[in-house]
Amino acid sequence: MKHFVSRAAFDIDGLGSKQVEQFFEDGWIKEPADIFTLEDRFSSGLIALKNKEGWGEKSATKLFAAIQERRAIALNRVIFALGIRHVGESAGSLLANHFGSWAQFSDAMVRVEIDEGEVWEDLIAIDGVGRVMAMSLVSAFKNPREKSSIDRLVAHLDIQDADRPDVADSPVAGKTVVFTGTLERMTRAEAKARAESLGAKVSGSVSSKTDLVVAGPGAGSKAKKEDDLGIEVIDEDTWLDLIGAT
Repeated sequence: MKHFVSRAAFDIDGLGSKQVEQFFEDGWIKEPADIFTLEDRFSSGLIALKNKEGWGEKSATKLFAAIQERRAIALNRVIFALGIRHVGESAGSLLANHFGSWAQFSDAMVRVEIDEGEVWEDLIAIDGVGRVMAMSLVSAFKNPREKSSIDRLVAHLDIQDADRPDVADSPVAGKTVVFTGTLERMTRAEAKARAESLGAKVSGSVSSKTDLVVAGPGAGSKAKKEDDLGIEVIDEDTWLDLIGAT
C-alpha cells in the first residue's frame, strides 16, 4: 500500500506512508481499491475521517478531492503501482509504450503462457523486459487473488493510454526493430529513443514479429537468426538514411 501511493505511482496529495499505515491499522483500507471508496464510507456519520485524530473537515475534504483527481491516471503509473516484483518505474513505461492501453496490456497478461506462443515471445522481446520480469507479470495476473484485487482497482479508474508520437510520415511507424552489434554513430540508448519517437517498437531479440534488424560490427547470433526468418537486415548508415538522420 505504501508503494501504491509513492511519488512515481499514484502520488495522492495528503495520502503518504504515514496516512496509509494509519488507515491500514484501523482496517479502513486493505487493498488499493479501498482508497477509492474511502469517501463513500467515511465522509459522514459516526465514523468519519474528519473526526479522526489528526484530521479535520478541511483536511478530509482535500484528501477526498485528491483521490478523485487520481482516478484519471497514466497507464505507466498504474503498471508500476501494482507492485509486481521486478517491474520498476522504467519497466512500467516500457510496458505502457509497448501495449498502448490498459485493455491491450491486461488482455495480453491474461492470455500469455510462460515459454509458449506469440504473446510470450512478444512480451520477452520488449527491450528491457526479459524472461524474469515477464514471469513475474504472468504470475501476478494468473494468481486469482491478485488478479481480483487488480480488477477491483481498475474498476475505479480512468486509465489514460500511453502518449503516442505523431508518426504519420515515419517510414518505420509500427515496425519492430532490433539493434544488434556495435553502433558507431550513436549509442544504443539514442538509437532506441529515436526509433520509438518515430513510432517503431524496439525489441531486444529477433523473432517472427521482427520487421527490421539494424546490424553493426559484431552482430553475432542475432544477425544469423534473421536469415532463417527472412527478416531484412541493414547497417547503421542505411538505418540513418532511412529515418532521415544523416
